[in-house]
Amino acid sequence: MIEQDWLSERFAEHQDRLHAVAYRMLGSSGEAEDAVQEAWLRVGRADTSQVENPGGWLTTIVARVCLNMLEARRARREDTAGALPPEPAAPQPGIHPNGQAGPEDEALLADSVGVALMVVLDKLTPAERLAFVLHDVFAVSFAEIGPVIDRSPAAARQLASRARRRVQGAAEASDAAQSAERDIVEAFLAASRNGDFDALLELLDPDVVAVELRGPHAVASFFSGRAEAARLALVDGVPAAVWAHRGRTKAVFAFTISDGKITHIAVDADPDRVRRHDIVLLATGNTERR
Repeated sequence: MIEQDWLSERFAEHQDRLHAVAYRMLGSSGEAEDAVQEAWLRVGRADTSQVENPGGWLTTIVARVCLNMLEARRARREDTAGALPPEPAAPQPGIHPNGQAGPEDEALLADSVGVALMVVLDKLTPAERLAFVLHDVFAVSFAEIGPVIDRSPAAARQLASRARRRVQGAAEASDAAQSAERDIVEAFLAASRNGDFDALLELLDPDVVAVELRGPHAVASFFSGRAEAARLALVDGVPAAVWAHRGRTKAVFAFTISDGKITHIAVDADPDRVRRHDIVLLATGNTERR
């Protein structure tokens, strides 16, 4: 009983970090919760007599669970969609002679990974993804990462370096695309809020679909004057809009944008799904996480 109480206390102490690790690894809050729950089941069956660093030990357990989930996800994709497309060639290392980013670069990379992660990390192998996330985002040593992926510390370092170069190469393109999409979503909300029908038409693709409506005139007519309470936001790192009531997000508006035009608007008001989103409200000069 004493050991179980100790485990419960340590797990509760580190649970927020464990969820953060799982979320960055898996890209889904729901899957992250499942991973943490599975980790707790494994912890209850584990021998803790040799545990000296509970936080590191728990992190490696969650990492192993996430690695298994990533490998299963990858296998499902191969089964349903055939072979994965070839991965892009990694750019050459930058000015650092060992091929690694310096501390300032890694800090910037960790800050930007919220947006770039969801776009880029699915293209990495599970081992690359784990090595990069644990080391660059959560400062886990390669000596600890190696056993999780059955590699030496040096091999884990190489995997993280390869993943880092891909994220660095994709981050600039991702940021540019995110900025353009944010401007379009913001312009759509402003035109809708002001009832500017012509401005809405300018933003909509000729084949736009939204709320079971088809065509720019139907969609513009529906949204014109209807966005007074909608807020510009990043939803799981992607420019979107949300509608909140009494401080709680009730609906998420996801925009598909191609060639500078909105081609699809999806509205999700399912409470469970809305709660699982990572939502950052955007406003001039500040951001607010919900």
